[in-house]
Amino acid sequence: MWGLLLLPIPLLFLSLFVGRYGIAPREVWAALTGGPGVPDVVRALVLRVRLPRALAAALVGANLSVAGAAYQGVFRNPLVEGRILGVSSGAGLGAATALLLGANPALLQGLAFAGGLVGVGLTSLLGWAFGAGVLILIIAGVLVESFLSAILGIVKYTADPLGTLPALTHWLLGGLGAVRWADLLPLGMASGLGLLAFLLTRWRLNLLTLGDQEASGLGVRVRRARFGAVTAGTLLTASAVSVSGMVGWVGLIVPHGARALVGPNYSDLLPATVGLGATLVLLLDTIARTALPVEIPLGILTGLLGAPLFLFLFMRLLRERGGWR
Repeated sequence: MWGLLLLPIPLLFLSLFVGRYGIAPREVWAALTGGPGVPDVVRALVLRVRLPRALAAALVGANLSVAGAAYQGVFRNPLVEGRILGVSSGAGLGAATALLLGANPALLQGLAFAGGLVGVGLTSLLGWAFGAGVLILIIAGVLVESFLSAILGIVKYTADPLGTLPALTHWLLGGLGAVRWADLLPLGMASGLGLLAFLLTRWRLNLLTLGDQEASGLGVRVRRARFGAVTAGTLLTASAVSVSGMVGWVGLIVPHGARALVGPNYSDLLPATVGLGATLVLLLDTIARTALPVEIPLGILTGLLGAPLFLFLFMRLLRERGGWR
């Protein structure tokens, strides 16, 4: 667990000197420590561009992964994550509306959080109304995702085609190229609150995976605990979406990998998920800005990785539960 939690640290340092403009490790270290003999362009590139971007990538990966792990436990469904539950699309709609209105980062974060709550609320309502089964919840999430995406299309249609629309379209593809230090303050505060909430209530998450009656019999106020977990997960997802745009599948892939390595106990699973999620997004973001002469949107890379893995997990779950019946 501790190895996984510390895994992003060397990768974060590696990302500071890897790029189309190569920087020697000793120059990176001198720039970080304020050492002499570092060219101004190198110091600016490390401290103002690559370092905040790497920290944002680590926080986005940790947030999406922990939220996905929590959703899978709360809903007792191994195939849910923020994107499938409608949280990401709702948060994206809220953030896109804020961008259209020219809002400041704080308001953008707030609208993203409100949109995420609306998305997961609609999915939960439809899922529980029709039985709360695995397929029902996934179908409800697809419906909510499509509905909110249609509304997002209206927002894009009303945007200025010469100004706001290109920026909005590029932002929705996902990416961290525009991240600066000012963006890290709201992201860091939301990440700290959400991760701390899950850390303090990790034993409740373990009990919620047993079922409502069992958790209630062991002293958990199920509705309050579930609402708190969903709220904290939505806060983490919305804060990530407001900075990185629509980056999907991380919350589905990483928790399964962490469970395979440390088991289902949330006391071990949450730190492992933080480390694996931060490492994955750091790695993909480094590939996104170095693989081609132009930067690849981060959401495209996560989609290429996540969609096949989701199909594999879905088919395996169907086989375990007796096929399509």
